[in-house]
Amino acid sequence: MGVATTLTKMAETRVHHHRKAQLVMTLCGVVTCEVDHSVWIVPPHCAVWIPGGLPHSLKASGDVRICCLFVEPGAASGLPDACCTITVSRLLQELLLHAASFSGLYDESGPDGRVAQVLLDQLSTAPVEQLNFPMPGDLKLRRIANAMIADPSDRATIAEWGRRVGAAERTLSRIFQREVGMSFGRWRQQLHILLALQRLAEGAPVQTVALDLGYESASPFITMFRKALGKPPGRYFADRSSGVERPPS
Repeated sequence: MGVATTLTKMAETRVHHHRKAQLVMTLCGVVTCEVDHSVWIVPPHCAVWIPGGLPHSLKASGDVRICCLFVEPGAASGLPDACCTITVSRLLQELLLHAASFSGLYDESGPDGRVAQVLLDQLSTAPVEQLNFPMPGDLKLRRIANAMIADPSDRATIAEWGRRVGAAERTLSRIFQREVGMSFGRWRQQLHILLALQRLAEGAPVQTVALDLGYESASPFITMFRKALGKPPGRYFADRSSGVERPPS
């Protein structure tokens, strides 16, 4: 395992890669990571796992504080072999913060090494959250994705998008399943969750975010958010900021 580091400020990074796997944990604010044909979002008390060798870039939203961990290939069994977002328990968070105090060449058979092993055990069993927006390779779908990112309030149906890009509705539906593994509606919801988490972390009011995403009022937006993440926006961020994980109501 490599050494963990904590950062209180983070500028946007260009596309790069590491030999080691990287874990980026968000303590406050939201980090957006582009990697492996997807955009991954990392709200407070979540982390994104990036396997070694994968090109990626990072961008911060809000008042960000993060902790980064670099892990040697093959350091432990059960670690993810693909990019994913994981929930960080209180124990895992404290282990990561403690590891940030390690020296570069800590004694793997000593106390620090035993902490590192527990950390890797916790990491390999941490629950995964689906907080990514798959970016398609198909040119027509890429046009739709870019247009939706530029104007997320556009509520056009897949049939309407088909007319705009010159494709039949059935053809687009089939390509969506093949390229991103989900329906158009589910795919658009993922984008709205990503944008909502970014804007809410920056302090935007729920009503404003709802209207910007094309909802008529805050109520249907809150319903969508609760179904996707298990909690309404206010409670989601309050629980994340306090490190409290409550069961969804």
